[in-house]
Amino acid sequence: MPSQPILFLLLLFAIGLIAKNSSLIVAIAVLLVLKVGGLDAKFFSLLQSKGINWGVTVITIAVLAPIASGEIGFKDLSGAFKTPFAWIALISGMLVAMLAKGGVKLLADDPQITTALVLGTILSVSIFKGVAVGPLIGAGIAYVAMRIFSFFS
Repeated sequence: MPSQPILFLLLLFAIGLIAKNSSLIVAIAVLLVLKVGGLDAKFFSLLQSKGINWGVTVITIAVLAPIASGEIGFKDLSGAFKTPFAWIALISGMLVAMLAKGGVKLLADDPQITTALVLGTILSVSIFKGVAVGPLIGAGIAYVAMRIFSFFS
């Protein structure tokens, strides 16, 4: 009989297949291979401690690639501040980064909240075709909501 973590991962893998979400499928497949291959003790703690930073680095590389390729230059940068939508995007980017900062703190201080955040992300990815960047931003939103809740209680 497979262990509970393997059964849980297989269930999530099935959800990923049904939702046709390749990111979720690949992530779970990697974890299953590590688990079944007996490499989980060595790599899971490394992934848990460094994975978010690696992911942020990969996302940052993807965001900066148009600059490196020359698709975005100084002319685009100066022009970006001429429209209201550009200012909205600028402020939104700043707010999301601040939320993510709170999310990192929450996940470090209260790791059991990760279960609910991951479940929420998986549900959003599988049901609503969301993108699995949710745990960090979700943790940031939860952090702010918890601070507001604590303030009023």
